[in-house]
Amino acid sequence: MLNRLTAAFSARLSIARRTARGALVACAGALALAGCVQPWQQFQAGDDASSVIARFGPPREVYNLPDGGKRLMWPTQPLGETTVAADIDASGKVVNVRQVLQPLEFYRAEIGKWTQTDVLVNFGRPVETSYFPLMKKQVWTYRYQEDGVWYMLYSFYFDNDGILRMTQKTPDPLHDPDRRSLF
Repeated sequence: MLNRLTAAFSARLSIARRTARGALVACAGALALAGCVQPWQQFQAGDDASSVIARFGPPREVYNLPDGGKRLMWPTQPLGETTVAADIDASGKVVNVRQVLQPLEFYRAEIGKWTQTDVLVNFGRPVETSYFPLMKKQVWTYRYQEDGVWYMLYSFYFDNDGILRMTQKTPDPLHDPDRRSLF
């Protein structure tokens, strides 16, 4: 009887050790990921704009903002999925730096209110533009990665007056092995 109790205790102790070891490995992995700061997350409001330019190089796109500031952009399009945008106030200080090709940014676009200029200033130049004559819509498309996993395209549809009328997200065929041969 004592041998069975000892064996059962040993088995439970072994399971507890493995569980604790697994939890320790999971915690270490979570801490390692938490330490992965994206380059655009290294700046604070109030930093000098020159520090952002020193880190990313000269911006590829620059847009004027309504408050007298500027939006500096570093896109990775046509094949990349990110565009870093730095909002700089009129005195040359950083307001914020962020990656703008992501769902929470796209969802800020207001149907019926935003224009092509609004989309351009918020997301930079699109990877592709098209015109659909039957719909009478100009379409601007951006490549992005959703949730850090899925390669997607986000499209903005404008009427002939340049007003945003609808948006759409679809899988990016560039990253779909079944569809690559079609293009």
